[in-house]
Amino acid sequence: MKNAAAPFGQQQATVPVVSPAASADLSTRDRVTQLLLERGATTAGQLGSALGLSPAAIRRHLDAMLADGDVEAREQVVRGSRGRGRPARVFVLTEAARVRCGTHHYDNIATAALRWIARTGGSRAVEAFAAEQVTALEERCRAAMEDAGTDPLARAEALAGALTAEGYAANASTIASGGQLCQHHCPVAHVAAEFPQLCEAETAVISRLVGTHVQRLATIAHGDGVCTTHIPTQPRAQSGNTVTTVRTDR
Repeated sequence: MKNAAAPFGQQQATVPVVSPAASADLSTRDRVTQLLLERGATTAGQLGSALGLSPAAIRRHLDAMLADGDVEAREQVVRGSRGRGRPARVFVLTEAARVRCGTHHYDNIATAALRWIARTGGSRAVEAFAAEQVTALEERCRAAMEDAGTDPLARAEALAGALTAEGYAANASTIASGGQLCQHHCPVAHVAAEFPQLCEAETAVISRLVGTHVQRLATIAHGDGVCTTHIPTQPRAQSGNTVTTVRTDR
């Protein structure tokens, strides 16, 4: 569930205000990207004509995309004899931009697949699918945490390292009420926004790996900047008293 307050005294992140002009620029660059994806190498003139932009306007967008590493310019290949003058330049998407386009495509396929599972098998089928998807991740992280001991906070640190190796950009820290595990990247955020069962399955894995009940405070899928998981301090037995720890992750 999305937590409106910033966790554990951290200052709440300020949401940047995007001006209408900046929003329009992003929209135009998305259209340029889509055209280059569909057509391949294309001249600035051809892009401008397709989008109804002046030569100066399309050059401005292409210069920004070149600086961001989204497109690259090449000399146009001309079949047969070539006239006088400088050869025309064509623009193509970089590999990084193509990967991002492909990622969105696979997100759409994954979302469509989960919608089909939900329609045909109900929410329990989605939960079972989500649990199965994180099984391999849990096994790899458990192997990486083999020497982490039994203390939940020490295990959380080891888990952060294992998750970072998996691409989650995670870190663990100690706070007054225990500890917290932060994941700064989520590879399934777009899909999990519609199917929170993916987040719930991942939270259950974190609970099992650190060896105690944990609580998700924020998730990227629900609009937060970081996935934050709280790991409570374990109760300690005092002289003459017996403390029983009840497992809640079954």
